[in-house]
Order: sequence, then C-alpha cells, then structure tokens
Amino acid sequence: MSKQALILTCALASLVGCAGKMENPTDYYTYRDQPLVKQVEDGMTEQQVKTIGGPPSSSIRRAVNPGICNNYILNQDGHQQAYHVSFDGSGRVEEQGFMTCAQRETAEREKAGSKKVDRGGGY
Repeated sequence: MSKQALILTCALASLVGCAGKMENPTDYYTYRDQPLVKQVEDGMTEQQVKTIGGPPSSSIRRAVNPGICNNYILNQDGHQQAYHVSFDGSGRVEEQGFMTCAQRETAEREKAGSKKVDRGGGY
C-alpha cells in the first residue's frame, strides 16, 4: 500500500469515527415560530409563559442564581428539541434558549467560575 493511500485511509477512518459521535446542531430555523420561542419575552411572569406554552415538562430550582427553570420539549414535523425558560428570584423571565435547564445551570456554573478573581499568591 502506498504512503498516500495509507494516509487517505487513516483520514477517512478518523472522519467516520467522528461522525458517529457528533450531535445534531440545533435547528433554530425550524423552531422559530413555536409560541415559546416567538412570544416569550424577558420580564414575563411564569403564568404568562404557561399561558403561551402550557405546563413545562419539568421544573428545577436554580442553584447558581435564585429562581426556577422550566424545561419544555418543542415538537415540529416529528422532531423534538429541548427548550428552557428561566425565571429570576422575583418570578420573571430572565433567559430562554435551546438547551435544558441542567445544561443552562452548567453554563452558569462555568460562567460564575470564570468570574472569580485571582487574588494571587504573590512573589
């Protein structure tokens, strides 16, 4: 086997291996007209959100910042997409997006961790 053929075979094998592990990216276009995506705005109450989107699939108490987060599953043409609506300590929409509440909490933890100030040990 020639050196070029061996390199090509290895490259193709690694691409096939990666393709099996890749997650499908969120298709924002498909879900843009869903009521939760289109109508929910920052500052709305939880009751206003429930009027638009119905009851959530689940709800969790936020750990990083006070408040709660509601998980929804959007359905469109046989496809499903996770979506969350997060409420601050006063019960108003603070954030929403195409991820679960658990994923949002992880992102908040990472964000809070990166804001820590290095007080330094000094030399």
